[in-house]
Amino acid sequence: MTRIYLSPPHLGTRERELLLEALESNWIAPLGPQVEAFEREMCERLGGGHAVALSSGTAGLHLSLVVLGIGPGDEVIVPTLTFAATANAVVYTGARPVFVDCTADAWTLSPDLVEEELDAARRTGRRIKAVIAVDLYGHCADYDLLEPLCARYGVTLIEDAAEALGARYGERPAGTFGAMGVFSFNGNKIITTSGGGMLVSRRAEWIERARHLATQAREPVMHYEHRDIGYNYRMSNLLAAIGRGQLSVLDDRVRARRRVNRLYRDRLGDLPGLRFLQEQPRSFSTFWLTCATVDAAAFGASRDDIIAALAAEEIEARPVWKPMHLQPVYRGARTVGGATAARLFHDGICLPSGSSLGDDDIARIADLVRRCHGA
Repeated sequence: MTRIYLSPPHLGTRERELLLEALESNWIAPLGPQVEAFEREMCERLGGGHAVALSSGTAGLHLSLVVLGIGPGDEVIVPTLTFAATANAVVYTGARPVFVDCTADAWTLSPDLVEEELDAARRTGRRIKAVIAVDLYGHCADYDLLEPLCARYGVTLIEDAAEALGARYGERPAGTFGAMGVFSFNGNKIITTSGGGMLVSRRAEWIERARHLATQAREPVMHYEHRDIGYNYRMSNLLAAIGRGQLSVLDDRVRARRRVNRLYRDRLGDLPGLRFLQEQPRSFSTFWLTCATVDAAAFGASRDDIIAALAAEEIEARPVWKPMHLQPVYRGARTVGGATAARLFHDGICLPSGSSLGDDDIARIADLVRRCHGA
């Protein structure tokens, strides 16, 4: 029995061709023509701007904060429903994350609660310097509200689009909201470089500063000289070659993920107690992962029962992200709300969503879920 993974890589011939080209060029280090081409092609995809290819999305988040001068004594608003990297990047700078709950319908950062916290900080003199909005599971945050809200309070908006390359909000692509945007090319993302990320912005000086810091802040002189603390954050030429091949088929991968989501809803949408995360108004989601909540009383089985039943058949499914305010490492951190994210964590499931998933695979998974309902 072939195991079905949650979100496996999906590679093709173009990636192999470009990787061979990179190998034959002998550009192996974190520099080279493939890196430059990958950055350029990403900017073309986004309709302009500037980009620096990095070793991870986490590196992009960290550098975005460093470039903005965020550090000890500062606070950064972070959604509590996210992967740990979003919050960890804040801690790397010496600043403190403030966790804010999500909305029940979109699962993304609640603009109302963000405003409540920004107002409270202004009245008490706390220094909230930035808001990181996360585009969760392929769905963009509500930027119609978040962008003007951050502008009104004078705080910088950063877009964590690690899970949403290829998504749109209105007419703008994910990654182009706020001051800077961050992508991830981890092995489970909609396109991959095996590991990697990218920081993008319309501000050339921010990206050049990030590029400098990402190469150990080495000064452009003959000897090794450093005037700043830098980081080893650049992407290798080999991985950039894979990324270029992947970027060329991004639209195909998005169509495939949206099709997977549609087939799940067609096969399981009638089941009581099973509620899929929906595409929001003005949004175009990649449905990086197809997610749903399970009301155990109405469905007749719990989320964990479904995951166990699938695992018994070599099919990987997972709970949604465990909220940051419930993580032991962030015990005691300032949190605004949290009940919505906690409920989604308790009830939420991520189903296998790979772009190479076949109709028979989806039918098999859906049949196993239906059996849980009938058990």
